Amino acid sequence: MKVVETGLPGCLVLEPQVFGDARGFFYESFNRDKLRASGLDLQFVQGNVSSSTQGVLRGLHYQWPKPQGKLVSVLEGEVWDVAVDIRRGSPTFGRWTAVVLSADNKRHFWIPPGFAHGFATLSERALFTYLCTETYDREADAGIRWNDARLAIDWPLGAPLLSDKDARAPFLADVPDERLPVYAP
Repeated sequence: MKVVETGLPGCLVLEPQVFGDARGFFYESFNRDKLRASGLDLQFVQGNVSSSTQGVLRGLHYQWPKPQGKLVSVLEGEVWDVAVDIRRGSPTFGRWTAVVLSADNKRHFWIPPGFAHGFATLSERALFTYLCTETYDREADAGIRWNDARLAIDWPLGAPLLSDKDARAPFLADVPDERLPVYAP
């Protein structure tokens, strides 16, 4: 497995070793020992799968308290995946990074606890999967507006299809401090 740093410390792209021939391919989508050897000692407690059509944008989501770390990937299609540092006191607060995840590139994206997460579906359909380090908690569920000018995320969609919840999410500046994760160096 190859580990690739991104523009945000802690957010990593993981590229598995793919074995293929005329019959198809095989790769490990998760190997605790290999991740641990790379410095990631992850304990997942929940797995999720979502399906989205082209033009759908999901996010920017996070949980506080009970923040979730997420290891995300795409089994079918292609998405533009984004992580935003929203940890109070972080030297990279409000910065984002993005990576294209697809069934073709087989990349995984590690988004640590304390980051908001979202993605835009680029293909006709995308089957998205993520492993989480904390279970979903409705009371801790939160979000940031996808088009917050302060974040200036360069989304590859002009007029995305949004849920009502995502369309009404607050701007980062409007989120009370106690509803944001805390940076712990």
